[in-house]
Amino acid sequence: MQEHQKTGAGGGVADSLVDGFLGHLHAERDASPLTIRNYSADIAAFGTWFEEKYKQPCAWVPVDSFHLRGYLVHLTERQFDRATIHLKMSALRSFFKWLVRTERVKLNPLVGLTLPKKARKLPKFLTIQQVEALLEAPLKENAKDKPFAWRDKAILETLYSAGLRIHELVQLNDDDLDVLGEVVRVRGKGKKERLAALGGPAIETLQKYLEIRARSIRGPLFVNRFGGRMTARSMQRMLKKYLIAAGLDPSLTPHKLRHSFATHMLDAGADLRSVQELLGHANLSTTQIYTHITPERLKKVYEKAHPRA
Repeated sequence: MQEHQKTGAGGGVADSLVDGFLGHLHAERDASPLTIRNYSADIAAFGTWFEEKYKQPCAWVPVDSFHLRGYLVHLTERQFDRATIHLKMSALRSFFKWLVRTERVKLNPLVGLTLPKKARKLPKFLTIQQVEALLEAPLKENAKDKPFAWRDKAILETLYSAGLRIHELVQLNDDDLDVLGEVVRVRGKGKKERLAALGGPAIETLQKYLEIRARSIRGPLFVNRFGGRMTARSMQRMLKKYLIAAGLDPSLTPHKLRHSFATHMLDAGADLRSVQELLGHANLSTTQIYTHITPERLKKVYEKAHPRA
């Protein structure tokens, strides 16, 4: 496990509680290093505030709802946006849930604490025409470097066709791909596995990539020039290059292809439960953010359903 930052909010037993929780995130929740680092920072921030406010180290066990309401007021006065406040309080909520479960404390002081409502932001997504332009870019840009042109196209096709998260794509191995079944086995959050469907264009591109790559030893599906597994960072750099080539916003992230996948599926009439399964969401409420209706879909629904359309 990567070393996480200390809370500096009490030392001794207090620090060991935080260390135990972060260890739990790593070993049992399979949290990413970034998640662990963010949780550590958010917990440390509360500990620092507590010590400055009450002139004593935060020992965690005595913390109650009064203290947390005070911290919530502090965050609001510091003009953090609602989404940031929710993230910071979520880290503390998870920490105290673990303290209750491991019998360090009796009650979670965050239970019943009302947080400011988050402003609902619609996820950005690409139009079908924009996605097509992006998917065509690798072969246009890398005509003289065919192996990597087909690899890059296969990466983009798989991201969009299966609606994958970038870390799910990076983890794919040759053995996860079932070309005949047109599915890929995906390891999602919390080590949960699911089968993601792949469309015909994605399968054709993957087959071409594998044919050109031609290696006898099975291993990572997407490899760099040295034969090692590609990283999320290298894929993000690759995406930026092709966004520019396609005349699209270079700040768009790989996750926007996932947003585009979900939006296009729903626009085409897929039901929400099916999209939930394909995305690997544990809760339907997470998928519901994609139920924003594009003008085209709204018009189709209206014309189909309204008696006076």
